[in-house]
Amino acid sequence: MSPTVILIRHGQALHNINQEWEIPDPELSELGQQQCRTLEQHLRQHLPLADKVERIITSPMRRTLETTTLGLDWLIKRGIPVEASALWQENSNKPCDSGSPLSSVTHDFPSFDYSHVDPLWPSKTGPFAFTRTATVSRGQSCLHDLYTSKEKVIAVVSHAGFLRCAVSLCKYSNADYRIFDFKESDGEGDLELVEVIFLVSRLRKLRSSWVDRLMGRLLRRFLGRSRKYMVEQG
Repeated sequence: MSPTVILIRHGQALHNINQEWEIPDPELSELGQQQCRTLEQHLRQHLPLADKVERIITSPMRRTLETTTLGLDWLIKRGIPVEASALWQENSNKPCDSGSPLSSVTHDFPSFDYSHVDPLWPSKTGPFAFTRTATVSRGQSCLHDLYTSKEKVIAVVSHAGFLRCAVSLCKYSNADYRIFDFKESDGEGDLELVEVIFLVSRLRKLRSSWVDRLMGRLLRRFLGRSRKYMVEQG
């Protein structure tokens, strides 16, 4: 059975503040670090699924490595393995989206597994070229790796552009996450993800007065329309 996947975008990085794309492999900003701590708190308190993660995959860029370190800290301390994979890097070949030499990041983030990082890293050539064909193909490689994984729940820390264009077709804010299952496949064609919506459970947890008022208003409107429809049809 294919796994459930939690896709996470990194927290705010230095280049996100004023769109400074020339900053090479930027780190998280102070706000980004706080976003990641808030993310960890939210996942631990409000998403029981996150506690079932058996495998963590991260892009080898500094902002994703740092997001993994801060946002999934309790899982790492528990011993859940973290694998760096060049497949999950960002799309463009701008300095902000080009990684640092592996020797540099392994020194700063020594506890992760870098044995699977493609030897081409950090080159933006071949499967990592900034072209539509290469990006879409790379997305399918990522999905195939996840689909054939033995783990039941996997967390991935990556980038908004790549996740949106090649993996899930959804937008992500900084330190945002979405949950997906795989669409049923007959083994032919491209693999696709289907987002899992926890609307009811999220509303139950919120239970704030404005939510109650909103739900009440929507229910009254629906019942009003239903009565009108029954009268007109009767």
